[in-house]
Amino acid sequence: MRNTGSVDPALPNRSMNKSKYNEHDHNQAVAVTADSERRVFWAMLLTGSFMLAEVVGGLLSGSLALLADAGHMLSDFVAMALAWVAFRVGRKSPDLRRSYGYHRFQVLAAFVNGLTLIVIAAWILVTAIARLFAPVDVLAGPMLVIAAIGLLVNIAAFAILKSGDRENLNLKGAALHVLGDLLSSVAAIVAAVIILLTGWMQADPILSLFAGLLIVRVACSVVRLSGHILLEGTPELVDPQQVKISLTTRIPEVLDVHHVHIWSLTSERPVLTLHALVREDADHDQVMNSIHKALKSLFGVAHATVQLEYGACVDELKQPETV
Repeated sequence: MRNTGSVDPALPNRSMNKSKYNEHDHNQAVAVTADSERRVFWAMLLTGSFMLAEVVGGLLSGSLALLADAGHMLSDFVAMALAWVAFRVGRKSPDLRRSYGYHRFQVLAAFVNGLTLIVIAAWILVTAIARLFAPVDVLAGPMLVIAAIGLLVNIAAFAILKSGDRENLNLKGAALHVLGDLLSSVAAIVAAVIILLTGWMQADPILSLFAGLLIVRVACSVVRLSGHILLEGTPELVDPQQVKISLTTRIPEVLDVHHVHIWSLTSERPVLTLHALVREDADHDQVMNSIHKALKSLFGVAHATVQLEYGACVDELKQPETV
């Protein structure tokens, strides 16, 4: 029985040159684009520059909606700073301790961003409920002006981020932060108009409740997606069963595919390992090349570790350890 695979027969020696190790296929995934990094940087500057003005305006007017928006803008600034750092760190090359590089740091940043959004939304909801029972006088004029300017800033920042790479979870997390802030600005504007026209102060906390619930919704989406990747869940666009069917039907030499494991480094970087049972007379290099081409063209998997087998699976032949 023959059993061979695409894995190097020996682990890299720790004394080897670091640059040589970095040439391994683990680094062949598409690099983080400078465009996405630049978009996050400019959106971060826009948000941070207006945040201080909104804090002052919220304190002077007594508006919870403005203070909530300012608090959310602060989280936006921190979130985008974290996203920007994640892009910078993600460009670092793989090393002996992190053979896949630092791409997963982007997902971790998105996960933290989502959690901070939930915390901020909880604060908004609790404070708004308290104000429903104890209304606070609000200066609607200054509130309206500041909220309108904030809306323009948020629209500009969201446009910068939204027109970037839509598949990048880190960029998506930053964009959702800004979207939540944009909704808060809209709520503050509507509340200010209602107060100006009717004098009904409860409009401020009621619309803050609405904005808070919307923020929770987008935050849970980011946490769910990034958490799935951190737990090494199977990517939504890659079906393990379909991988087996495609390889066995498209490549005649492949008789069976098993031990398929699929996970993601980031939302756009799926990684796969599998065992393939092939015919005894199959050409090793040709079959290996066909499998890799099929995985890349059909499922977008640019990095795969494939083990070819000509008989019983090695893992199934392993005997259980005795105590």
